[in-house]
Amino acid sequence: MREIDDLMSVVFSGLSALVIEDVEDENDLIRVMARTRNEPVPCPVCGTLTGRVHGLCGRTVTDVPVDGRQVVVSVRVRRLACSVRGCPRQTFREQVPGLLERYQRRTSRLAGQLGAVVKELAGRAGARLSAVLAVAVSRSTALRLLMRLPLPPLRIPRVLGVDDFALKRRHRYATILTDAETGERIDVLPGRGADALETWLRTHPGVEVVCRDGSGAYGEAIRRALPDAVQVSDRWHLWKVRREALIDRVGVRDLRRRPVAAGRL
Repeated sequence: MREIDDLMSVVFSGLSALVIEDVEDENDLIRVMARTRNEPVPCPVCGTLTGRVHGLCGRTVTDVPVDGRQVVVSVRVRRLACSVRGCPRQTFREQVPGLLERYQRRTSRLAGQLGAVVKELAGRAGARLSAVLAVAVSRSTALRLLMRLPLPPLRIPRVLGVDDFALKRRHRYATILTDAETGERIDVLPGRGADALETWLRTHPGVEVVCRDGSGAYGEAIRRALPDAVQVSDRWHLWKVRREALIDRVGVRDLRRRPVAAGRL
């Protein structure tokens, strides 16, 4: 049978950078009492290693749940004094890279898991799922976590999808660029004119096919920026054009909008 210390190192393996002193069971909550290791730490200004302890202070952070219960880590960290005379940072509080970030109330791995949840579900849905996972956050916190995530590197697709959408119908519009093969969003441009799209295409070469709607502005921007690119239309816009042409040909546009009396076909 494993020793208690070995078992704790397995259950709380993400806290291996700390020294765990005690674990308390508080019904729906598990509290871990820990401290930082007695090792020299570089000064954040001059980089000189120092182990001179100026004082102690505490931090309370939330970690990933265990057995469906919230885990709270009470960490005792050192305030160290820089040994270099004249250093502008005379004292500083030590950090634990990869585990505790400055000014954060969650461990890095918990923040990463919550970031993956809100990236897929955003605000309200992400908050509901986080409550099920025993790391409940509010809708506003979920949105803050989402806005804090770094943007992925811009990828230039082979087939670029271009379409407009309304930020405020009949007032403000924007242009969305997607990977027409995977449906992944690439970028969002202000407005729906030709200049913004032309500038983007010139600064991001590599597009071979552009799938767009029937906008003449988009077509002109593509012809100027990518004269060799193939312009195609997607299935939805093709059916939309055919439907409108059929309505105009048959002459039932007014009939389509006219209410039908009850009992009539």
